[in-house]
Amino acid sequence: MAATLFDKIWDPHVIADLGSGWSLLHCDRVLLHDLSGGRALREVGEAGYAIPHPELAFATPDHAVATTPGRTAESFPKGGELIAGLRKRAAETGVRLFDLGQDGNGIVHVMGPELGIVLPGTTLVCGDSHTCTNGGLGALAFGIGASELRHVLATQTLPQKKPKRMRIRFEGAAPAGVTPKDMILHAIGRFGTGAGTGYAVEYAGSAVRALSVEGRLTLCNLSIEMGAKMGMVAPDDVTYEWLAERRFAPKGAAWDAALAHWRSLPSDADGVFDSDLLISMADIAPQITWGTSPEQVLPVTGHVPDPASTPDPIRRAAYEAALAYMDLKPGQPIAGTKIDWVFIGSCTNSRIEDLRAAAAVLRGRKVAAHVTAWVVPGSERVKKEAEAEGLDAAFTAAGFEWREPGCALCVAANGEAVPPGARCVSTSNRNFVGRQGPGARTHLASPAMAAAAALAGAIADVRQFAA
Repeated sequence: MAATLFDKIWDPHVIADLGSGWSLLHCDRVLLHDLSGGRALREVGEAGYAIPHPELAFATPDHAVATTPGRTAESFPKGGELIAGLRKRAAETGVRLFDLGQDGNGIVHVMGPELGIVLPGTTLVCGDSHTCTNGGLGALAFGIGASELRHVLATQTLPQKKPKRMRIRFEGAAPAGVTPKDMILHAIGRFGTGAGTGYAVEYAGSAVRALSVEGRLTLCNLSIEMGAKMGMVAPDDVTYEWLAERRFAPKGAAWDAALAHWRSLPSDADGVFDSDLLISMADIAPQITWGTSPEQVLPVTGHVPDPASTPDPIRRAAYEAALAYMDLKPGQPIAGTKIDWVFIGSCTNSRIEDLRAAAAVLRGRKVAAHVTAWVVPGSERVKKEAEAEGLDAAFTAAGFEWREPGCALCVAANGEAVPPGARCVSTSNRNFVGRQGPGARTHLASPAMAAAAALAGAIADVRQFAA
């Protein structure tokens, strides 16, 4: 029977049919971070349960760690308490911890793929909504809540309602300046933040096949911003080459067996999707958000929309509130809007290819004098690789601060925040009210677009800076 990529992973992981569309799933991997991991491990023990498979759980501090050069766990005191708890519980339970400064430490959705913890065909969960990122490697990965995290740690299983299947096909060649971040922002703007609710989304088409693994991870990262818990890209030779020889990837005969299985995973030609959407790459330009939701996005050449032109009263009210918070006027060109901060980082865009793209725009140029610009690599490995390539020097020469790995300004949970009223172009995934700090105004964009904004001191079209 024809099946989709989703079906081929979900079905073999079903332990029991619980009725009413619910199944008990086996979870192959669990990722833990400092905000919830230590507490979950502690609460499982307090409830009288052991961790039956600690070798399948992997922990790293990322959310509440300072990113200042030379930082320690105690640089942000509240974070230090969380990290101490995670260290203690990981040691007690045998869960592998990638601590600050160690190889493997980093943002949880960066270090998981780069270590080969995330593999095609696996199920993976984490107490973080952007766990969908990991679907870029052909895994079924999704975020879970605190009680679900405890359940998985204690049983290696999770009750889960089976979602419907959606496919979004991106066809054609990418226009100049268009990156995976622009692709997914365009999709969210076109279909809305609720379009993926109740679905597992597979991204397909010639433009997706042309993406690197890093690009596919970025694409899947914002699936949750479209309402979908799960985003996926079918594995292919690009995937296998990227995974080969990674630390936790299979080796020798086990690799050969895994590879044979992985090649069977892509959706069958006649696999059935409940929703099948098409986007022409010719319709996509470099994107920038203007409001307080990822769907409030437009091409950098566009103009801020007028709420009065929106017939839906709910949407009109949302537009009015967003414009008031962002201090923008209907009809104004988005390009040229003065900015104060630039942040390059987060689980969306902090991998080596992201840093290379931004550095390419910055080389030989200087950040505008009034702009504070940070670049935060996604992991210790990314940091070391970037430094070996001289990317850190390119950033600092341009006027960026080169910082330590962590979530940093994405969620402002580590004592680092964009000041109230300041406008920031950010490569992260959410532009919600207060997301980067109380009163902070966030515009989401690609690393290259963020670099262009830093140079111009205002929202700018990266194509202006093409070599």
